[in-house]
Amino acid sequence: METLATPKLQKAKWGLKWLLLAFLACAVLLFTFVFAAYLYAKILGPPPLTVPQSTLYYASNGKLIGETNSGQQRYWVHLNDVSQNAIDAAISIEDRNFYHHHGFDYKRMTGALFADLKAMGKVQGASTITQQYARNLFLTLDKTWERKFKEAFFTVRLESSYSKDQILEGYLNTIHYGHGKYGIQAASQYYFGKDAKNLTLAEAAMLAGIPNGPGIYSPVISFKKAKQRQQTVLHTMAKNGYISGQQAKEAENEPLKIVRKAPDNSMHTAPYFQDTVKNQLKTKLGFDDRTIALGGLKVYTTLNTRQQKIAEKAIQETVTGNSGIQLGFVAVNPKNGFVTAMVGGQDYQKSPFNRVTQATRQPGSAMKPLLYYAALNHGFTPATMLKSEPTTFRFDNGKSVYKPHNFNSQYANGKITMLEALAVSDNIFAVKTHLLMGQNVLVNTARQFGLTTPMQKVPSLALGTSGVRLLDMVHAYSLLANGGVDNGPVFITKVEDYQGHVLYEYKPEKKRVLNQPAAFVTSQMMTGMFDKRLGGYARVTGASIIKELSRPYAGKSGSTNTDSWMIGFSPQLVSGVWAGYDNGREITLAADKIYAKKVWARFMEQALAGEPVKTFKAPQGVTAVPIDPSTGKLANGQCPVARLTYFVEGTEPTETCTNHAPNPDNSLYPSKHQNWLQKWFKWF
Repeated sequence: METLATPKLQKAKWGLKWLLLAFLACAVLLFTFVFAAYLYAKILGPPPLTVPQSTLYYASNGKLIGETNSGQQRYWVHLNDVSQNAIDAAISIEDRNFYHHHGFDYKRMTGALFADLKAMGKVQGASTITQQYARNLFLTLDKTWERKFKEAFFTVRLESSYSKDQILEGYLNTIHYGHGKYGIQAASQYYFGKDAKNLTLAEAAMLAGIPNGPGIYSPVISFKKAKQRQQTVLHTMAKNGYISGQQAKEAENEPLKIVRKAPDNSMHTAPYFQDTVKNQLKTKLGFDDRTIALGGLKVYTTLNTRQQKIAEKAIQETVTGNSGIQLGFVAVNPKNGFVTAMVGGQDYQKSPFNRVTQATRQPGSAMKPLLYYAALNHGFTPATMLKSEPTTFRFDNGKSVYKPHNFNSQYANGKITMLEALAVSDNIFAVKTHLLMGQNVLVNTARQFGLTTPMQKVPSLALGTSGVRLLDMVHAYSLLANGGVDNGPVFITKVEDYQGHVLYEYKPEKKRVLNQPAAFVTSQMMTGMFDKRLGGYARVTGASIIKELSRPYAGKSGSTNTDSWMIGFSPQLVSGVWAGYDNGREITLAADKIYAKKVWARFMEQALAGEPVKTFKAPQGVTAVPIDPSTGKLANGQCPVARLTYFVEGTEPTETCTNHAPNPDNSLYPSKHQNWLQKWFKWF
């Protein structure tokens, strides 16, 4: 019997030995595989944690004005900006051993396996927070073995590269809470109308229950099921020691108000401005389209929401609804170049084409301040006199003829000063000045002022026949307003990534591009459009809005058959308006022709309401003397009008007027009937 049993026993021993060897081999292979995977994960380094997130846009006062997303709202918040209630609730219901494992909860996995086998189906999950985060970051929700293997590998990479707090922060910012809301901040704002850091225990528990089934446990879909899930979360928190039983009961009984907060109307604030900001992010700062749209950027802009509302209201109140005319409007702070308001058209939804930055239109006489600035640097002064009369200009040995006309064919038929020529917008004076300097001078000056559109070297350039953009023209006027310093236009002050790292911050680079005395004298001549005393043979061009103005302004209007302009400034603010038809149709209605001036006046007065009334401060290198505008000579106390006028130092007139008899009501001694501009000049 022994001889028969021995071989069987021996065979059994060998079988057991081979079984042990096979087990050991599998264990070694498994260990080697796990070690190799871990080593490979370390070699690959930290996986990127970026996910599509809403890019947010803020006004200068920090107010949110817009966002871009792919239909998935995500607002990244740091872990220390999340309520501890929300953190405890998420850990308790999703992964109570989160801080004690290395990505996989083997005990929980084993328990889930036996539970599934017992129920003959999938009844219990075992994914850790790290596994869920890996799935949210890198994977689809399909249930293939390939996906599960990749999920495990990404889990190892996350755990070997990031701290537990970093993983938890990422998880809370990427999970889906239903209704297109991703992350605890977006969910908190949507369901409860508050930031994640302010969530109560009851609110946090309800939110923590949603990701298990957003289509089931959303309180918007079923408050009853959401409440049942909330109770489960609270009981789990009590069981795991995060809260007491009494706290759980109190939270269960706390009444909750689901606000279902819709996007604020402010999200549609200044759409033309926001489009320009996005374009600046791409063309000026170098961000790609995907980063701009879904990079979770925080873009801080120069928009002044108060001024924006004033501009929109001024347009709405001024332009009749059935006019069909379009308007472009932009305002700039001349001190820093910040663009504070922008309206690119009557209706963004109907036409997102921006008439401020994209349209190229003829500025008409709005070009003249640039012309006369150049003239001041070429021997002209505000008192320089040229004849205003019908004139035919001949070129190319008489082959080319140019015959400009004044508005309504009104001419002085005599000499007028450059000061008066600008105030009444005399075209003959402008063309003569342009030709006397040489036609290349205005072309070069336009470049000096920052105009980027092509300038034709022709006689009519003095009358604004080469197309320009409204933003460029307002920027050019801002150079006159600030004494010749180029500091804009600026739309973006700072850009941060989703973690708050500063990617860009505006640093002022002020560069003087104009002669300061000449710029100041030009701006002073531009106040003449609001001074009726300069209306000799024709009305000053600002006569129709003088009564609406309550403080010193400098400006210039411009008009062609198809375009109407008004640009002007105070020491604190520059704004410009263009009105016309997109198809270049002629402006024939009288009301349409005054829209630009009316909108400009309403905006400036309302935007500056409550601000101190400031005068234009004279720099060194200029001097002021009273002159008789009709002669360009020093007023002698007997002239009917004596206007205090600034000159570049050394160019002021020295000859005294002898044309007028004594006048007891001389304007050197203001009467109670004088307007604001006369009163202002009194003090110089």
